[in-house]
Amino acid sequence: MLELGILADDLTGGMMVASLLEREGVRCPLVTSPDALDTLSADAEAVVIGRKIRLIPADEARADATRSATALRAIKTKRVYYKYCATFDSTEEGNIGPITEALMEALDTDRTIVCPAFPEYSVTIFQGRLFLGSTPLGDSFKQHDPVTPMTNSNLVEVMQAQAHGKVGLLPHGTLIKGKAVTSDAIDKQVKAGIGMFVIDAVDDDDATRIAELVTDWPLSTGADAMPMFLARTFHQEESPEQRTLLPPSPGGEAVIAGSCAPNTLAQTAYFEQQHAVYRIDLIEAKGDTAILSKIEQWAKENLDKGPVAVATSADVAGVERAQAELGRDGAAALADELLGKSAKLLHNLGVRKFVVAGGETSGQVFNSLEIEQVQVSAFDNLSGGYCHEAGDAPTSLVTKAGALGDETFFFTALERMRQADNA
Repeated sequence: MLELGILADDLTGGMMVASLLEREGVRCPLVTSPDALDTLSADAEAVVIGRKIRLIPADEARADATRSATALRAIKTKRVYYKYCATFDSTEEGNIGPITEALMEALDTDRTIVCPAFPEYSVTIFQGRLFLGSTPLGDSFKQHDPVTPMTNSNLVEVMQAQAHGKVGLLPHGTLIKGKAVTSDAIDKQVKAGIGMFVIDAVDDDDATRIAELVTDWPLSTGADAMPMFLARTFHQEESPEQRTLLPPSPGGEAVIAGSCAPNTLAQTAYFEQQHAVYRIDLIEAKGDTAILSKIEQWAKENLDKGPVAVATSADVAGVERAQAELGRDGAAALADELLGKSAKLLHNLGVRKFVVAGGETSGQVFNSLEIEQVQVSAFDNLSGGYCHEAGDAPTSLVTKAGALGDETFFFTALERMRQADNA
């Protein structure tokens, strides 16, 4: 029996959760489909199912989540966790609300928490408001997100806008009174028809209280941190083994950059000072049937000189220009398609080490490379994205959320994978 099954709405977030659990000493592979659950090793205590369901139509997301929950239930997984971004990336259409309700139905539960707090990274919730450091979510850089602009810091209101059922608040003042008082408060609200509870969390002590509260619930939801605290309710280890080097993956090296976050833009610019970068202009690429042939020829000319990068990343003005011409969804879909196909052609040319920037981009790359299961390293300065696929052509990847890492991140990630080759 698995202690914990995690459904992540994108690959980078799923990878980070798996790596945080590995840091706790909990063996946690990542699979990209519930169909791969029957291939898990016997020492796995947890598993992450990394799906690409954050931005797809809500009905499709519900069906996808239900399939994963059903598969986890079939192998008698003790508890299920739905992982989304700590910045609650979503719109009024979803998909956090629709997926949460689909999972509640599939797991036959009348209650769950909504807690994207990540105190280790200063992401906290107080009185139902989400804060990034001292800045309310709606006043942060996320208000300008081109795909999921977050302009409201009140998670009860944000969640209620995309859910059919009632959303309530479990405030900090109740939480700190202990499990019995908190459970009683929840029971009363459930009887009043409320099933989803935004719960305050301002530090690790609060996260510990929440984990102890919900550890026996069929379902809980939130960001990257809570599974780590849930794990401590069933796995205690004084000095857990932390794998930071995975098996080798001899071959070429490449960066695939799809995120438009400032960090990724800075990392790509820094990388370009030393190595070749193919920057795809989405508007020009839309009508260019030879774009992939051009990228392939460029790669052949540059791979023997060192690592290369293919990027659709653009600044705010570039994003607005592409979206005005192609539509928001059209621009995102074209970027993902071209980056996924670029990763595949680079793999065919012998690249076996990839750094991938952006959650949606990572999902597309995994799909294009047909990756079904990976080992994941323990969380460290790579922010949890380092993984390895075994097989006839062993391949290592470091995936990262767009907003993570300093300007040297691409170099740091590539060097870690090289160390594995030489270990």
